[in-house]
Amino acid sequence: MVLKVMGWLLMIESGFMAIPAVVSLCYYERDCVPIFTSALITLIAGFALNKGLHPARTNMAKREGFLLTAMVWVVFSVFGMLPFLFCSTPLPLTDAFYEAMGGFTTTGATIFDDVEGLSHGINLWRALMQWLGGMGIILFTLAVLPMLNSSGGMQMFNAEVTGITHDKIRPRISQTAKGLWGVYFSLTALCAFLLWIGPMDLFESICHAFGTVSTGGFSTRAAGVCDWDSIYIYAVIGVFMLLGGVNFSLIYFAAHWRFGPLKRNATLRAYLKIILLMWVIYAVAILIDGFADLRNLTVYPLFQVLATMTSTGYAIPDLKMWGPLGLALMVPMMFFGACAGSTSGGAKIDRLMVMVRYLRNSVKTALQPNSVAVVKIDGRVLTPDLVSKTVAFLCLYVIVSATGGVVLAAMGVPVLDSFFFALSCTTNLGVGPDAAGVGPGLAAVPDCGKWVLCALMLIGRLEIFTILILFTPSFWHK
Repeated sequence: MVLKVMGWLLMIESGFMAIPAVVSLCYYERDCVPIFTSALITLIAGFALNKGLHPARTNMAKREGFLLTAMVWVVFSVFGMLPFLFCSTPLPLTDAFYEAMGGFTTTGATIFDDVEGLSHGINLWRALMQWLGGMGIILFTLAVLPMLNSSGGMQMFNAEVTGITHDKIRPRISQTAKGLWGVYFSLTALCAFLLWIGPMDLFESICHAFGTVSTGGFSTRAAGVCDWDSIYIYAVIGVFMLLGGVNFSLIYFAAHWRFGPLKRNATLRAYLKIILLMWVIYAVAILIDGFADLRNLTVYPLFQVLATMTSTGYAIPDLKMWGPLGLALMVPMMFFGACAGSTSGGAKIDRLMVMVRYLRNSVKTALQPNSVAVVKIDGRVLTPDLVSKTVAFLCLYVIVSATGGVVLAAMGVPVLDSFFFALSCTTNLGVGPDAAGVGPGLAAVPDCGKWVLCALMLIGRLEIFTILILFTPSFWHK
């Protein structure tokens, strides 16, 4: 049944892949043929899986939900890399898979140096991959295939959607998926329109809207959004990066004139306070370093804070010039990211709040052993099991990032670059050490190292447990 559903998913991917093929054809580009060929291969593979298999039972339990969720991101990347293998600027196998995984996981890590030399079809496919992966491939499937609502839908929803807890905004999972994707689509359309009436043309505005709302960060320009150097562009993209880091359930409630959940949400308040605090610190550091220009004190630091916290990965021109404090502040922002239930990466502010309150309670009970301390978020007492799971997750997050750094260093990558790359891919930020001015970048990573980075991207996007559980013997026992 897992493979049969995978067939449906591949047919959906082929439909999305046909869109850049048509766009490439409209621009009279040679890449329309390889992209269309890739879509056809994907369609045939999906059709063969879906129609050729007849499972004895059609329901999926918890284990099948976890397995399908983990598999789909890998399989989508395998077929998603085909246009990069066949296009007029082909990539080697490893680089093509790295590009596809960087797209679907919204890490935004790219192999292409000259994206402006790519065809419109290839650039649109890069943007579409991020947009699909931003809200979630499984979540999209639950929206368009309601039959999965009673066949492991809840398990797949929990396995893919980020966060500590997963609240349904509608009674059925399929309705919840449609509601979240409706908000996601509306934000993307609005972002594209606002960029279009500015300095960008229609094609570039659509691609950047895909990359911004999904917090992926792929651009049609080598220098990214800095190429326009427009305050209007920074403002529009900054606003939608901010929204991309908010729990989409809250945006859904706000769109339906239900503002109570927003007012009560402690995580949202913490998210906004951290952004403001980091902006002030950056502005003071820039002022001390002598960059006392109005744009350097206002627009650039706020844009960079939003791009880092939401794991979008856009970088402003003077990032390398901000000194060690500016670069050091990127690390905690990368690590914790934005809110759970958003399209951003990182361990999430929700878990940071649980950890801080748990540590505060630990200190309190050490001084007063007979006291009873509980962790409360938004007025709700979290169960000890949920608190311990959150602390375990943060420990695993550090272990996975550190292990990735050690493995890359063992492959000959400079030590500082190794750990920066590992953390950047685990948090789905995608900014290389070259952007921060501390290393040579991806050129220092061998092919085997890129496969390690791909694994870190996937582990980070699915928040560790969905992947880790597949490697436990009990998962495979009946």
